[in-house]
Amino acid sequence: MKRSSFGCHGYRRSLHTRRDALRLGSIGTLGLSLGQMLKVEAAQKQYESVEGTARSVIQIRLPGGVAAQESWNPKPDAPLEYRGPFGVNKTPIPGIVLGEMMPETAKIADKLTVVRSVVGAVPDHGLADYHIMRGYESSPALKHPTIGTVVNHEYERRGALPNYIKIGSSKGETGYLSTQYGPFTTGADPASGHFQVKDMVLPNGLDVAQFEARQRVRELINGQFRKLEASSAPLDTMDAYYQQAYEMISSESVREAFDLSQESDEIKKRYGLGSFGQFGGQAGMRMLLARRLVEAGARFISLDYAGWDHHQNIKRGFEEQMPAFDKAYATLINDLDERGLLDNTLVWVVSEMGRTPKVNNVAGRDHWSRVFSIGMAGGGLKRGLFYGDSDITSSEVATDGVPLADLHSTIYKLIGINSDKELMADGSRPMEIIDGGKPVLDLIA
Repeated sequence: MKRSSFGCHGYRRSLHTRRDALRLGSIGTLGLSLGQMLKVEAAQKQYESVEGTARSVIQIRLPGGVAAQESWNPKPDAPLEYRGPFGVNKTPIPGIVLGEMMPETAKIADKLTVVRSVVGAVPDHGLADYHIMRGYESSPALKHPTIGTVVNHEYERRGALPNYIKIGSSKGETGYLSTQYGPFTTGADPASGHFQVKDMVLPNGLDVAQFEARQRVRELINGQFRKLEASSAPLDTMDAYYQQAYEMISSESVREAFDLSQESDEIKKRYGLGSFGQFGGQAGMRMLLARRLVEAGARFISLDYAGWDHHQNIKRGFEEQMPAFDKAYATLINDLDERGLLDNTLVWVVSEMGRTPKVNNVAGRDHWSRVFSIGMAGGGLKRGLFYGDSDITSSEVATDGVPLADLHSTIYKLIGINSDKELMADGSRPMEIIDGGKPVLDLIA
């Protein structure tokens, strides 16, 4: 496998490309008779989604595959070639330690829920990322939706703010669901000095009153097209986008939710801005914006931070990137807790896989999916729980393995969605949100 300091070839490819979705069937709903359609609907497993303890979710994605040995589950008693280059930090929980580069996170371990026995399927960036973001292994026949997309499908918006917001940009996430359930993307990075959310700024010379007048004209025109078109579905989808954009631009509360100038310099510094070079702004301002969006009512916020494909010199990689994450993440958890938001906000730190048990001959770790760790907090989880474990060399699950389907089912249960529910895929094919997964009740308070 070709390696570089910026990750392996498969990791770099996954950052810039994606395969086109292959769609099932071609008959569609309109090709079915009424009787056939009723049979399909009757066959579906229908469950009403009722808001759970996790009223909001912040998903922090660390792409590339974070090594548990240097973060959530160090092995100080392992042989040196497995142990890695760092020591550990003690936590308030007896017998539990975190990696040396996570001192701030170690202090709040009693607020966290860490699953140290997650079981993946394949040590490939694209396939593993697909699996952990959707709960299904990748298939050439069908694309599945991400958690954020399903949340957007199942719940109405709270006011004018989108349900699902991606800080930055996004690749295809909606799978077999309509593109209208995909994330609203900010486009710009809140770490930049002049952060401005795309699609929320009126063109030069156009004020809100003129914008509202144009909105009314567009509605009249689209209404006439609907009368003429055999199917108004494409227009209805565009209408959803236009209506959301209109409501956001005309809502002062939405504009303020994205406005980081509302935050003091002190709180920005607390999140890490001004420290750790470029990484302080990236981690800190993205997480601070996520907290603001939770306060404003967003249901699902997703952000990425840095790259963790450390095939070479894992020590340098962690020394450069982890301090900013550690500071911002610990601040985010404390900030949510202080504001009374942590118990109903699930924060999960997701990475597509782990790293090999043994440090390689260029001081890095390669791909490993048999066991890795996921850090979570809030949203109805038990506090201070470090669940399951890997063996002494981080090679295999030692206790309480958690397959990704079970992890996803647990997250959906906290959100209030039954993961056994069937949604309609292409070709009028009912698909369970998660196939076979069962919530891990021991994680839930």
